[in-house]
Amino acid sequence: METGQTIVIVEDEPKLAQLLREYLTQAGYATHYLANGQEVVSWVQRHHPSLIILDLMLPAKDGLTICREVRAFSQVPIIMVTARVEEIDRLLGLELGADDYICKPFSPREVVARVRAVLRRPQPPADEAVHYGGFVLDARQYLARLDGQELDLTPVEFRLLRRLVAAPGRVFARHQLVEALYDDGRAVSDRTVDSHIKNLRKKIHAIRPVQEVIHAVYGVGYKLDV
Repeated sequence: METGQTIVIVEDEPKLAQLLREYLTQAGYATHYLANGQEVVSWVQRHHPSLIILDLMLPAKDGLTICREVRAFSQVPIIMVTARVEEIDRLLGLELGADDYICKPFSPREVVARVRAVLRRPQPPADEAVHYGGFVLDARQYLARLDGQELDLTPVEFRLLRRLVAAPGRVFARHQLVEALYDDGRAVSDRTVDSHIKNLRKKIHAIRPVQEVIHAVYGVGYKLDV
């Protein structure tokens, strides 16, 4: 069954890349394989894939650099793959905008499952209402509801919550959330983001007192998990 979605595999181990291609093809995805990190950015700009599976350790240009360069012009989902499990690499990859991480050795079936999960995450147009986990956020009216009750949010709080609700489970670095707060390029500190998150939590807690919805990820930022 064809999904109409193209997955580009960036991996310098040909046998591993071929194995992933076989499993992804069987799952209905079109695939493309790149072994050299220098080729990735230009290829993505020309072909606009649905998702990138990106190895961390590559010849010529490493995966973190590629992730940073792709994020400068595209929000295409990126799953980082690495044999380096040190915490700093995980955190840095997520801070640069990776949507998920998977460590070698891995099962190809697990990779397919991760691909499906990431591609299922909602990516709504900027003016559409977002629905997830009891939240309804209508960007046209700046109206937010949780479990049918209205959340009295400031415009900044609305934009921040909408960014989190639109990508449930994704970890956003503070600098990525800053981009959702203000559109005039002003300098905003991490503490400002933390302050808005604190206010959001209070307002959500008034409706759902027994569930923590916005979670802090130490050293990186925040995610929404209902």
